Amino acid sequence: MAVLGAGSWGTALAVRLGRNGHDVSLWGRDRDAIAAMAASRCNVHYLPGGTLPPTLAPTADLASAIAGVHGLVVAVPSEALRAVLGQAAMAGLETACPLLIATKGMEQDTTLLPHEVAHEFSSHQPLALLSGPSFAGEVIRELPTAVTLASEDPATAQFFATMLHDRVFRVYLGSDLTGVAVGGAGKNVIAIGAGLADGLGMGANARAALVTRGLAELTRFGLLLGAQAETFMGLSGVGDLILTATDDQSRNRRLGQLLAAGYSVEAAHQKIGQVTEGVRTLAALERRRHTLRVAMPITEALHAVLYQGADPFQTLAGLLERGRTDEFPMRGAVHAE
Repeated sequence: MAVLGAGSWGTALAVRLGRNGHDVSLWGRDRDAIAAMAASRCNVHYLPGGTLPPTLAPTADLASAIAGVHGLVVAVPSEALRAVLGQAAMAGLETACPLLIATKGMEQDTTLLPHEVAHEFSSHQPLALLSGPSFAGEVIRELPTAVTLASEDPATAQFFATMLHDRVFRVYLGSDLTGVAVGGAGKNVIAIGAGLADGLGMGANARAALVTRGLAELTRFGLLLGAQAETFMGLSGVGDLILTATDDQSRNRRLGQLLAAGYSVEAAHQKIGQVTEGVRTLAALERRRHTLRVAMPITEALHAVLYQGADPFQTLAGLLERGRTDEFPMRGAVHAE
């Protein structure tokens, strides 16, 4: 096996594979960081508390990492996904090699979801997606975790589930790539809003309302793309959203809190020290939902705050002042304004 992406999530998945007895290469582009990881047997920058198993080999040589592998896991930021897939192909990745995308987000230029990027790059590669409530630090410490692994090909789903599933990492199977991808991308956006609301002192009621209605927005968006409604009630939907929006291990939630404290987006990123996918996803999500003409008032409000300089408190409070409507609109229902 090989894992591309030596950040926190890629390292955690590589460790999971290694502890399950599989030989695994962990590739990263930073040669100095990879060398330090190989020497210390620890990813000091991203996961300082976890030890790399002896079956895990860090490497900065992409060709050697993917040579002869039976399966490839890609866990890079969404903006790097297309380039990394291209580099892997040029380095000799076989088109028959099963591919598991563990990236969450949307490509800014195209507004494509990770599986759409992969399909555009290679429509013949056996493909699966991994998502769900899973902080990398807890996975590497072997705390109980459950995730969703989706593929339209049952054999590909079973292959990767067999590689990853064990006593502390439970894998549920599904086939709804779009629903899983939308949940994994959109939860980061809503988590920024939850952190912002909490940082502004808007209270637990407001946070619960924002998370619940945020899920409704993502569901509407996903259904227009062909997703299944029940996917958003599962681990990759409401499960990941609850985790990311309510726990301070979430970088996106912390970013929202820092924005509420007066930090700029750039200053908040510097303080956090890692990528916050929600900021990138927000821009792409707003563009794509506008193209689809789907109502997503929370997404629109957060875009106004982060990208248009709108006042955070007034903008979030303004969500409550919109016209009344049904929580579950029915065909032909009359909505009082």
